[in-house]
Amino acid sequence: MGSHTKPNSGGATTPLSPRLALQLAAPHTWPAAIMPVLVAAACALANTGSLDVGMAWLLLLICILMQASVNTFNDYFDFIKGTDTAEDNVEASDSVLVFNDVNPRSALGLAIGFLVVAFLFGLYVVWKTGPVPLVIALFGAVIVVMYSGGKTPLSYLPVGEAVSGIVMGGLIPLACYQVLSGTFTFMALLWATPTIIGVGLIMMTNNTCDIEKDIEVSRRTLPTLLGRPHARKLYHALVFCWLVAIAVIIAVFFTRGTIVLVFALLASYPLLKALLSNPLAPQARIGAMAQICSVNIALGSFYAAAILASSAIAFVA
Repeated sequence: MGSHTKPNSGGATTPLSPRLALQLAAPHTWPAAIMPVLVAAACALANTGSLDVGMAWLLLLICILMQASVNTFNDYFDFIKGTDTAEDNVEASDSVLVFNDVNPRSALGLAIGFLVVAFLFGLYVVWKTGPVPLVIALFGAVIVVMYSGGKTPLSYLPVGEAVSGIVMGGLIPLACYQVLSGTFTFMALLWATPTIIGVGLIMMTNNTCDIEKDIEVSRRTLPTLLGRPHARKLYHALVFCWLVAIAVIIAVFFTRGTIVLVFALLASYPLLKALLSNPLAPQARIGAMAQICSVNIALGSFYAAAILASSAIAFVA
């Protein structure tokens, strides 16, 4: 569906088909859920020498459902508040309620449904592994709702980028590592530093491109406070910190995987160059979001590979 799709007229005559439901779930953002689980699984395998693959897949499904819920809640609340319009620089598939006559209540029901199914799967995880992931999951679920809903959602505040990074990039690895390794340790948060930065940058990419739009609707995100020139400088600094965090953590904790970092830099360089060259302006939003998701996939995959390589080399040695 292209950008010339007719905007929502308010008639709400289009049923919420599986295709539209999938668009609301926004699969292109799922790396924000997939990479943290992948990193947690790699750390668990590296530190324990074993991995429950079935449980790892279940955790991945739960996290994807949570991400889909966040995305759908965002579409619903942004549409209800009128902050999403047909004039925005987005694909029609990124603003389903704007470009389709779908009843917003259907989207709200879908968002709640994603969250409920994730919670039910989570109960099985708790039954198998204990209450720690439940506490983390309940905290995460509350943040998911506060992030998009309420009079002043967290996503409308300067803490939005940090909250999304810490919850998706930090709490997910913390909970998943406990489930997969049987050990609760805040070291998992340290090892998750790259995913915290990477996921936070997805939100910052979106918000920097949307500065003008957000100012119009009194959305006080970090980029709106900084202005685009300073926001881009901070953005570039965070990308540098992202790379440094990966290198330092591998060098200190998973030393034998350092060799993988050479391949990571070579393979990721074109993606990083394109991302850092992006003006992060409204007309560049679609390309910028694709670029930051691609960099998350590349760096997250190589980071996990380096961790796994460390354990594999140690096993052979």
